Amino acid sequence: MARSMQPPQDRRRRASFFRSDGGNVVLIFALVTPLVVGAAGIGVETTYWSYKALHMQDAADAAAHAGALEQRGGGSASQVAAIAGSTAGQNGFDLTSGTIEVNTPPESGPMKGQEAVEVILHSPAHRFMTALFLDKDIMLKARTVASFNPASNACILALDPTASKAALFAGSTTVKLTGCSVMANSLATDAVTTQGAAQVTADCLISAGGVQTNGGVTLTKCAAPVTHAPPVADPFKNLVQPTPSGGCLNGNGGMLQPGRYCSGLSINGNVTLASGVYILSEDFKINANANVSGEGVTIYLTNGAHVHFNGNSTIQLSAPTSGPYAGMLMMGDRANTAGRNVINGNASSTLTGALYFPRDQVDYVGNFSGKDGCTQVVANTVQWSGNTDVAADCTSLGMQAIPAGAIVRITE
Repeated sequence: MARSMQPPQDRRRRASFFRSDGGNVVLIFALVTPLVVGAAGIGVETTYWSYKALHMQDAADAAAHAGALEQRGGGSASQVAAIAGSTAGQNGFDLTSGTIEVNTPPESGPMKGQEAVEVILHSPAHRFMTALFLDKDIMLKARTVASFNPASNACILALDPTASKAALFAGSTTVKLTGCSVMANSLATDAVTTQGAAQVTADCLISAGGVQTNGGVTLTKCAAPVTHAPPVADPFKNLVQPTPSGGCLNGNGGMLQPGRYCSGLSINGNVTLASGVYILSEDFKINANANVSGEGVTIYLTNGAHVHFNGNSTIQLSAPTSGPYAGMLMMGDRANTAGRNVINGNASSTLTGALYFPRDQVDYVGNFSGKDGCTQVVANTVQWSGNTDVAADCTSLGMQAIPAGAIVRITE
């Protein structure tokens, strides 16, 4: 039986086809493999960047939160930056290759210029496959802003960190705080104390330590006194103290002018204080039956000077409503050693503004307050035995709110 035979040239073409097809596969594989490996490498690299960026964001969150806690407690900008940097490092951020920027207050975003801490982290991203396509460094960035919102505002703030009865309400005093609270930074178990027949009405009684009451307390915003709260920063810590200059003035009656009173003031009779800053190097005394008035007045006591107001005097003084000392009626030198300031007066008296004595005790014994209740007392310790109504919303008179019980949270 005859067999069909393929021509030799057909067999050669067929063999050549299979040989060239195999060569093409090898060639294509050789060409495609670097692209596949490169794409995989780039994918791995960008995934690593995303992973590192997430860890940087965690570190930024922790740093901003820690910085805001430090700021809330009264830390300076340098202290806030130090604790934020340390916290970022503890949370895995490499401070040797990356950089950290801490802004108090924030310099951008919705919280710009407000009471908050902005942390920005920068770190170079290691490059491998992408170095074949990009000739510039890749910088990763993470940004967080932490702020604190007050649970209440304080009208009375005792700054001493350890004193027993740092904020004391005693005797037959009746104090009504409208829209604000009592705050003590002391860790003592009796940091805020009411005793005797004292009656206190307030949003809250707040203490870094404890609160002891006599049962005469009415709280309008809190179910019970707040204890072990975070301390409140000195709200006036950045206020520049007046600088004594010029010659020494003297005066006891009539119209007094602002300036330097090297021998202090001991006032009798009818006296009016012109608007401005009064710098007293010795005590400020208002004696019995004196009648003292003045608007737009700031009284600064230095060189260990203190305040002594007689209860039979009539005092009507108010702080400036604008300018560097807006809302500040009386201010004690931060270098003063501990002493007592006795604030007294009759029912016709008003002290409108802040009474700020960061190193001294304030004894508030008069039956009076400020215009519309606008009086603040910020002192090392406070003892209250007068009958007074105090209000919180006094911004129209130049006074600032004093946050208390602030809660730190991430806002950006």
